[in-house]
Amino acid sequence: MIRLGAALGAAAMIVGFMGAPASARDFPYCLQGGDWGYPGNCQFDSYEQCMATASGTRAGCDINPVVAFRRQQQPDLTQQPAPRSRRHQSQ
Repeated sequence: MIRLGAALGAAAMIVGFMGAPASARDFPYCLQGGDWGYPGNCQFDSYEQCMATASGTRAGCDINPVVAFRRQQQPDLTQQPAPRSRRHQSQ
């Protein structure tokens, strides 16, 4: 019984420390082509950083398709009409 409790306690500690990885985000640029395929190696913050890594290879850089798709799905708040004010009209 003591071993079971110790094992469960150790398992709970391990699961607690396993949270989300520090780099659990989508970087904006991907190294694509050559041996990378599609979408490629998507770990670049800037186009310049990606191109420096691609230099001398058969690869190039493009926007991360996950980031591009997310941008398409977000509404453009600058294009929406202003809300109408609600006035009481006397009758």
